[in-house]
Amino acid sequence: MEFLNVSHSTFLIAMSCIVALVAGFTGFSLTRELSQKPMFQKKVSIALASIALGGGIWAMHFVAMLGLQLPILFYYDAAITLVSALSAILLMAAALILLHFADRTPRIIALAGAIVGVGILVMHYIGMAGLELCRAVYTPTGVIFSSIVAIGLCVLAFWIAYGRRTNRNILLGTCCFAIAICSVHFLALAGTNFVQEPSVEEFGPSMTNETLALGVIFFSFVIFGACLWVSVTYLVPVEVKGSRSPEHASDSVSQAVAGQLIPCERDGRKVFIRSDDVLLVRADGHYTQIYTDEEKLFCVWPVTEASRRLLPLGFLKTHRSYLVNPARVSRFERTKDKGRCIFDGADLPPAPVSRSKLKAIQDALSSEAGAVRV
Repeated sequence: MEFLNVSHSTFLIAMSCIVALVAGFTGFSLTRELSQKPMFQKKVSIALASIALGGGIWAMHFVAMLGLQLPILFYYDAAITLVSALSAILLMAAALILLHFADRTPRIIALAGAIVGVGILVMHYIGMAGLELCRAVYTPTGVIFSSIVAIGLCVLAFWIAYGRRTNRNILLGTCCFAIAICSVHFLALAGTNFVQEPSVEEFGPSMTNETLALGVIFFSFVIFGACLWVSVTYLVPVEVKGSRSPEHASDSVSQAVAGQLIPCERDGRKVFIRSDDVLLVRADGHYTQIYTDEEKLFCVWPVTEASRRLLPLGFLKTHRSYLVNPARVSRFERTKDKGRCIFDGADLPPAPVSRSKLKAIQDALSSEAGAVRV
């Protein structure tokens, strides 16, 4: 068996690494703050992130393969090439679904990283199976080493990116993810030889390097465009509404996740409202309305999420659809088996108190240092 001489284009190797970085950044950025988004938007973001990350794995591989230089003419099976892309996207989607729809325990994060590592390997070897007029011959060392590196680096990437969802960790996770993709490809190729095949066993139509290049250029253009789009979220400052001084605004996103700030929308723009500036939270379908002294704002949290985050901060649940800030209640009124909390301000609705909560709410408000008239 005579092996073919192999060389690579340095320029295309560099471009493949850039594609991997951009795809990782785009995918990880699309999945930021999903817990604060409606379910439909959450599903769409995960689908787009799966395409960006899985498609980025595929694009990186075939940009590098365009730089593969052999002394013979060779083609690609279009059907197998498509299968390789879809397998990467589907396995990436499975990992993201685990991360965003299951409890994000250390085991789940490690499992998701392992699934992505397997996805990179599956994509690589299916893609290599699409070669026509030449065949890849693998060595056990190359397969084993590339597999260990793929799974290990992907687990590390997801540990960093999902351990704490900060911009810094997303960037570090992006680097680890890109290194994982590139390492798998080039380590696997280092342990791969190529031999000429006299005949073609077609599974699908044949595709030349030129046709493949058009597909890769188009997909890379889409990934780079998506990268520019998500980059805007890093550049546009987040408005923080409340009495806290501006120097604390840089921590707004992490504080919102911790429940100290509440994500709202005003005129299509995201703002964060300090919890102690909130008077009343009212359920509104799958979302909530946030009342302050000055305005009413839309919040993507359902009332169950608002309860989980605000009750530990001292808010009171007066009714299945209402939360109140006891420090902002001006008086409490009780009529037989009904009650309500009244706030200062002509446009502020009272918060009803259900019968089962009457005594608990009355006692809690009475303990507010005499600030509330009961």
